[in-house]
Amino acid sequence: MREAVIAEVSTQLSEVVGVIERHLEPTLLAVHLYGSAVDGGLKPHSDIDLLVTVTVRLDETTRRALINDLLETSASPGESEILRAVEVTIVVHDDIIPWRYPAKRELQFGEWQRNDILAGIFEPATIDIDLAILLTKAREHSVALVGPAAEELFDPVPEQDLFEALNETLTLWNSPPDWAGDKRNVMLTLSRIWYSAVTGKIPPKDVLPTGQWNACRPISARQLEANRLILEKEDPWPPPQ
Repeated sequence: MREAVIAEVSTQLSEVVGVIERHLEPTLLAVHLYGSAVDGGLKPHSDIDLLVTVTVRLDETTRRALINDLLETSASPGESEILRAVEVTIVVHDDIIPWRYPAKRELQFGEWQRNDILAGIFEPATIDIDLAILLTKAREHSVALVGPAAEELFDPVPEQDLFEALNETLTLWNSPPDWAGDKRNVMLTLSRIWYSAVTGKIPPKDVLPTGQWNACRPISARQLEANRLILEKEDPWPPPQ
């Protein structure tokens, strides 16, 4: 199953990894494919998720050139018959090893940034609580496209830090305007947080873990059907950050 999914996006993956290697090769330690491609299967609007580890911080010239070239390898969901949306997260080895919370993210690229990038606006390095979740996912389910396996490269994230990151995510939604037009992503995220709080595991970000959910927390058929109806309704792209 995993091999079939990876084969489905192998051409695009090769292009993305080629861009990463061209710009970062002297300092590149690892590239890991994680998320739906290796855990749960790609859905029609699933991203290709890559975690990149480097040895040094990116200078501004490299940052801009890399991001501009990544734009050519990615497309918003539904806009291309051959390209999926690509999400690339870059971390510096010494910023996350040994592990400490919250950790620093060197760069993140995603389709939600496209308009800003085209306008010459590039996100700087920043503290990112989500790295606790991302690294846990990578250690549990990922494929090393470059470098060692994630469980060999990265320290395990303590359960306390993982739960703190999940709790911080909940603070994003305090009133109806916070989730207006994005019910699908909010429902998925809330489902994943609840599931993770019960099991300590991270499900794929675009999959509501119905079977596992039932195993760890009773939920009515009516609730499941309501969830499915919400998830099947298309919401505007990009999701709010």
